[in-house]
Amino acid sequence: MTTAREIMTPGAECIGENQSLEEAARKMRDLDVGALPICGENNRLQGVLTDRDIVVRCLAIGTDPRAVKAGQLAQGKPVTIGADDSVEAAVDTMQAHQVRRLPVIDGHDLVGMISQADIARHLPEDRVGELVELISFG
Repeated sequence: MTTAREIMTPGAECIGENQSLEEAARKMRDLDVGALPICGENNRLQGVLTDRDIVVRCLAIGTDPRAVKAGQLAQGKPVTIGADDSVEAAVDTMQAHQVRRLPVIDGHDLVGMISQADIARHLPEDRVGELVELISFG
């Protein structure tokens, strides 16, 4: 059984819940990523912020990204996968929640991120299309 830990991108960098969306956008640019975990003061995961969140929930409605904190866009309990959970469990979680990226946790510690692309690289070629369809189109 292949686990999330084996295929994740390790060392995910958080954006602090009190950092601005402008800071988050710069960090995304610098890291060349489209999503950042949002971490609270206690270094616990609060959610995930995507580049699309910044555009749709801030810029598109005319809000100043310097005035909005990342934590303001965290909604509900974050969807995660355990580091020792199977890749199949990751696929099921992504499908159930219609997300393309999952923070990987070990206990309460964020240890990495797993993306749809990470999973696709480790699936047999004939299953990749199925994965994309399941997650993207539900």
